[in-house]
Amino acid sequence: MAEVFVTNYNPNFTGVSATAANVIRQQRRRYDLAFVGHPLPGCPDPVTPGAAHAMSRTAPDDRPFAIWHVRRNPEMRSAIWLRDIRRAPIKIVFTSAAQRLHSAYPRWLISRMDAVIATTDKAAEFVPHVRAVVPHGVDTEAFYPAKDRAAAWANLGYGGTSGIATIGRIRPEKGTDVFVDAMLRLLPERPGTVALVIGRAGGKYESYLKDLKAKVAAAGLADRLLFPGEIAADRLPMLMRSLSLVMQLPRYEGYGMVPLEGLASGVPFVGSETGYYRNFSAHGRVGAIVPLQDAEAAAFAAQEMLDRKNAAAAARDVALHSFSAKAEADGIDAVYQSLWQG
Repeated sequence: MAEVFVTNYNPNFTGVSATAANVIRQQRRRYDLAFVGHPLPGCPDPVTPGAAHAMSRTAPDDRPFAIWHVRRNPEMRSAIWLRDIRRAPIKIVFTSAAQRLHSAYPRWLISRMDAVIATTDKAAEFVPHVRAVVPHGVDTEAFYPAKDRAAAWANLGYGGTSGIATIGRIRPEKGTDVFVDAMLRLLPERPGTVALVIGRAGGKYESYLKDLKAKVAAAGLADRLLFPGEIAADRLPMLMRSLSLVMQLPRYEGYGMVPLEGLASGVPFVGSETGYYRNFSAHGRVGAIVPLQDAEAAAFAAQEMLDRKNAAAAARDVALHSFSAKAEADGIDAVYQSLWQG
């Protein structure tokens, strides 16, 4: 009988999905774990929520109850129904990364949790029942540096001799337009560099994407500032280790895993003043932090970071020793054990 149930009810691969997958790959070695919902790369085959509910009707061997670890509103609601209506012997743990006040409904759901894990001290200020602050970690086994970065980049077929990318949903909140404006300044200064906008717009943001592409075309850079769309999660490590720089310039970010995935791949970053980016930067050794919406500062920082010596080795070292998925799994385990021990 499973002692830990970890949920993923969102069929799309999001930042929450990535952070969950990183730690699940560690947790599957530690517990009798059931993964519930939609599949994630490198994780156990999932069971349906209905099957997980049935499995949870009795306590696991040698445990007073099972733990359900949830990260989204529907997952909290499902677990609350199982615990409070079906009276299943479970406790619910929620991970919160948001660095702002949740709206009324999620606040109510979070208030019903048995324990909350915040990913930062700032996030802990906005939620009750915080048992621990545990920063997200990166899977340093999946993300690692290329033996030959130039060859890895060439193999992708985007042209040029080196690559820069921003990765995530294409929308104003994620600062895609700020990245484009920064690249319009930077690329003319670096003839061998190609920039990628990795992600999808979707729905109401299609016109936003269309305007960005038109802006790039008007600048004569459509062959060097590319929009390949979304890539499969299992291809992301290969892309990441081919890059020379990651740039994430959102107007708001709760935490932000992309720079960490870059660091583990030996890739420094430029990030805006949001999320947990400043902590990742190791006092500027492996990342540069720029003001929100400042494309000029971002372009200048990118130029400086691309020319910096030994940044790749330092980036990998920061990921290994300060932000690994193993360290995150250790912090989560301490919360689980405190619940089981009462």
